Amino acid sequence: MKIALLEDELEQAQNLSAMLVENQHSCDFFQTGKSFLYEVLHNSYDLLILDWQLPDMEGTEVLKSIRSELSWRIPVIFLTSRDSEADIITALDAGADDYLVKPARPGELKARVNALARRSANEVEEQEEMVIGPYVINLTKRTIVSFGEDVPLTDKDFDLAVFMFQNIGRLLSRDYLLERVWGISININTRTVDTHVSRLRRKLHIKPENGFRVKTVYQHGYRLEKVGD
Repeated sequence: MKIALLEDELEQAQNLSAMLVENQHSCDFFQTGKSFLYEVLHNSYDLLILDWQLPDMEGTEVLKSIRSELSWRIPVIFLTSRDSEADIITALDAGADDYLVKPARPGELKARVNALARRSANEVEEQEEMVIGPYVINLTKRTIVSFGEDVPLTDKDFDLAVFMFQNIGRLLSRDYLLERVWGISININTRTVDTHVSRLRRKLHIKPENGFRVKTVYQHGYRLEKVGD
């Protein structure tokens, strides 16, 4: 998973990042709430880990901004030295999915991150069919029906379409799409993504008059949007 970590103390941030990388995750860490918010709102992450006490704003403020700005629910873990019941309730009420008290124990951090990853995966795997506007996506048969007609798709076209429909409203960078759909290094030429997105637009008739559009975000990637939202 690609994880964004908000921790203002450099040594702690480096240690936590190393723990996550050791467990086969990638991690970007940030030391201020503003820099963290900018990157999370303009890039693609699978999970967020937030400290509470920051030099420019509180972690709960950051979390509230994320929940109000992002159109999809990204998993969030609070990792902080604050350990009172009132603090835990405040963080969970603000939208946190889990809460850990510092110092982070490597085994527990790994288990909590993996548990949230499994929860997110299970929510997707439990679906056999997705009906989104004029599109009927059968995840078992790997077929898409658009306006009552079967759409001929390659395996990668189908995987990309499913991933984008599962993340409506979410900005997906080209590098992130390569990792999640193709499963390859981000050093591969991203024109592959552009070609497939263009083909999906055409094959699925994704355009505003049909209720959806694929928005190209300059220097970032793509966002599938419901028109009118």
